[in-house]
Amino acid sequence: MLSDQQKIGVLLMGFGIFFTFFGVILFFDRGLLAIGNLLFLTGVCVGLGGRKTMNFFFQKRKIRGTTCFLFGIFLVITGWAFIGICVEAFGFINLFGDFFPVAFAFLKRMPIIGSFFNLPGVKQLFDRYVTGSSLPL
Repeated sequence: MLSDQQKIGVLLMGFGIFFTFFGVILFFDRGLLAIGNLLFLTGVCVGLGGRKTMNFFFQKRKIRGTTCFLFGIFLVITGWAFIGICVEAFGFINLFGDFFPVAFAFLKRMPIIGSFFNLPGVKQLFDRYVTGSSLPL
């Protein structure tokens, strides 16, 4: 079960993703992208806690992803929205790439979405990414 602090963190991350998504849809609106980035980072900090967040972002093997992610946020805030989102996406994939197999395994078990992931072509594509089911934290 999630604590109240973790629920608030998940909510903030959801709003961050929402604002970032609409910032991209509205032709890389700098304001929406900046708000989305700040809400997402705040949500991660509130959801995990300060010490776990620092340990996660500054692991030796994740420092390249952290650098790209934070530099992308800096570029978005300074006005280079498109380049910033590209750099930030690269950093996001490097940081959170370990979670994708867990997310795919979770989606395969959901009632409606799971049937899509069990289609012949889709199943073969995602089976090579879903190997473990433990969180890499």
